[in-house]
Amino acid sequence: MKSGNYIGVMSGTSLDGVDVALVNINDTSVSQIASYSHPMPADIKADVLSVCQGQQTTLAQIGQLDLRLGILFAESVLGLLAKFNIDASRIIAIGCHGQTVWHQPDGAYPFTIQLGDNNRIAAMTGITTIGDFRRKDMAFGGQGAPLVPAFHQALLATPDERRMVLNIGGIANLSLLIPDAAVSGFDTGPGNMLMDAWIQQQQGKAFDKDAYWARQGHINYALLTQMLSDPYFKLPAPKSTGREHFNLQWLQQQLDTFPDISPQDVQATLAELTVQSIVQHVKEAGGCQRLLVCGGGARNPLLMSRMAEELPHTVVDSTDSYGISGDDMEAIAFAWLAARTLAGLTGNLPAVTGATKATILGAIYLS
Repeated sequence: MKSGNYIGVMSGTSLDGVDVALVNINDTSVSQIASYSHPMPADIKADVLSVCQGQQTTLAQIGQLDLRLGILFAESVLGLLAKFNIDASRIIAIGCHGQTVWHQPDGAYPFTIQLGDNNRIAAMTGITTIGDFRRKDMAFGGQGAPLVPAFHQALLATPDERRMVLNIGGIANLSLLIPDAAVSGFDTGPGNMLMDAWIQQQQGKAFDKDAYWARQGHINYALLTQMLSDPYFKLPAPKSTGREHFNLQWLQQQLDTFPDISPQDVQATLAELTVQSIVQHVKEAGGCQRLLVCGGGARNPLLMSRMAEELPHTVVDSTDSYGISGDDMEAIAFAWLAARTLAGLTGNLPAVTGATKATILGAIYLS
């Protein structure tokens, strides 16, 4: 890979902001230099959610949202450069994941859509931009997700310890770093997504800080059992999911048979759904000695303590303790993937995504 500075841009399913990471990359190391979080405008968030949850839309609205997100991502990159007084000429490339608005990896016509005009990003920043990472993997029969396990393998695998890396964003995904075995990984199900959507609907808050509201409630085990019966949790890997499946409409269908449950009990039960769906997948994969957690869920003390309780023979810790910011993990990963694309190196892991071959990911948009 060409040694130098790269920027990764990530806006995940939680829609809590745009994460931008500046990293220095060479063939042997990835070093984070700076990070910046750009606010997600309320109107863009509402419009993305509208598309994600299947509301009626038009091609004109999709096109406009694609442009608005491209401008937002470019402004996020420029915000980082301004904050740290860095000239754009010092950056080799930007890796921009884009905003997923629909992910449908199965069925007769599998596809995935990430919006955010990469041409606009390259034009506004003056920096070559790499985007559209997922569709090449899908062209070779893969799920297009998750893509970050290759990065986890490069930075966090060790030959003498069974490790798993757990990213808890809107969706939770797991990377299995098992010595003498091919790396594998998959989405376990909802991470913060349902908890965030429920407290937003009930209290107008973006998220349940420190799980305060969830701690006021009690787990409804009948509801939990019903939610865990969703067929997704029993699907074999490779598998991936998103807001198209796990959303407020899905939750309301679950709650229809529990009309008298308190809002706090719903929040507590949703937290336990995230925990149990993760723990179930960890155990089915043979367990691990160390579970390294990143993403917004790593800052949720209830999730972290419950996972530690449910996995008593596993060290549950944040990736921060191993030199990689849990908040910026995915942004850093897409900077790394951009560097691989420019170098003509493969970026997917067929054992993870189910693709028929390893392939170079993404499209290059010259500045």
